[in-house]
Amino acid sequence: MKHFPIFLAVEGRRIVLAGGGDAALAKLRLLMKTDARITVLAEDPAPEIETWAAQGKLVLHRRAMAPGDAICAKLFYAASEDADEDARTAAIAHAEGALVNIVDNLHDSAFITPAIVDRDPVTVAIGTEGAAPVLARQIKRDLEERLPAALGTLARIGKEFRKMADRLPFGRPRRDFWSDYYNRTGPRDIAGGEDAVRAGLDDLLGNHLGVQARDGHVHFVGAGPGDPDLLTMKARRALHEADVVIHDRLVTPEILELARREAMILDVGKTGFGPSTSQDDINDLIVRHGLEGAQVVRLKSGDPTVFGRLDEELEAVEAAGIAHTIVPGITAASAAVAGLGQSLTRRGRNAEVRFLTGHDMKGFADHDWAALARPGAVAAIYMGKRAARFMQGRLMMHGADPATPVTVVENAGRPTMRVLPSTLSQLEPDLSEAGLTGPAVVMLGLAPRAAVTALSQTDVTLSAPDATAKEAML
Repeated sequence: MKHFPIFLAVEGRRIVLAGGGDAALAKLRLLMKTDARITVLAEDPAPEIETWAAQGKLVLHRRAMAPGDAICAKLFYAASEDADEDARTAAIAHAEGALVNIVDNLHDSAFITPAIVDRDPVTVAIGTEGAAPVLARQIKRDLEERLPAALGTLARIGKEFRKMADRLPFGRPRRDFWSDYYNRTGPRDIAGGEDAVRAGLDDLLGNHLGVQARDGHVHFVGAGPGDPDLLTMKARRALHEADVVIHDRLVTPEILELARREAMILDVGKTGFGPSTSQDDINDLIVRHGLEGAQVVRLKSGDPTVFGRLDEELEAVEAAGIAHTIVPGITAASAAVAGLGQSLTRRGRNAEVRFLTGHDMKGFADHDWAALARPGAVAAIYMGKRAARFMQGRLMMHGADPATPVTVVENAGRPTMRVLPSTLSQLEPDLSEAGLTGPAVVMLGLAPRAAVTALSQTDVTLSAPDATAKEAML
């Protein structure tokens, strides 16, 4: 982030602009929405600027800018559309202490003006670091369509009411009150006018003052494979309302960014064969915050019901009498098979699919190898990288065809996804040679679909150390 977004107090402050053409008009239309005192310096101002000056909306000096014109100015815009003149006026304003913006000159500007969605006093600013103004305008258009015109009125009335709402305890009770106002009673009452909205606020506050503190609640939420776009809407709502987020190691920063800014974020990740937070400690954390009345999100990568030790955490929460909700997510196997362009089940090939773990609390996990060795068997093996050689040996001992396709998918569902096609006989050494470092799912009995792979080269990195595996991709 090269430009830090802030909202600058300009009420009663000077903003100076040098220029009188189209660039000046574009900036002034935005600046006149503020309560700043605007001064324009232009030898040949556009008629609109002269009209605004006559209406008292700005002060116009029909001359070129000179030293002293930017004294006490909060902001200065060089908008003459002449590079030499803009550089001259910008140097004056900079020397006199103003923050300087040179129109269409990102490099020499101290600040940039974002695209703005105006629902005064609600303002949404959209910036692209000057890289994509067309994209900023597109986002602005989308937001204009989504945000109701009455939003500004509701926010203004809510601002007037804030001191009254301070009678509610700080934290969750106040947030619940304002959430009810903006999402339910305010939009309902606005049709009756501002007086109806104010009366509704009084009633709403009385209702909330009579309500005891809300009990804690634990949401067991599946974060999916790591792409925020694959989160369910219910998962997003839980994150937006969370007081505490307790997350696994594999939950990506992009998903944690969706949590409410004031939420407490606690990392309780487990590392395979490495440092880990004990399950008892995780249970205690969840229960403690739930008993304190917090809205807790226990955020698990993938789906919480698949190798997520959900039952142990559910038992701890239920024993403490805390209400809970399970929000499913996309499990890694689903994201991995989508990356292969395949289906987990296929008529004539397999009528079942097995989800397995490569290791358990005792070490490498044992399974029904004879069933897995049968032709057409399909299995998704989680945490299988370290156990690959063990599984390879067990399957071949039970008669599995050495040419059985095996595909390892690293970082399934993420932009950094890598696909390693192999066969059972070549799984090791292929896996070791590939040097995969991220979380991976081993897909037994499945190879990538060539057509899909060809279409996905920009999104998927294919690693195929074995020549036979490479040929299988063509």
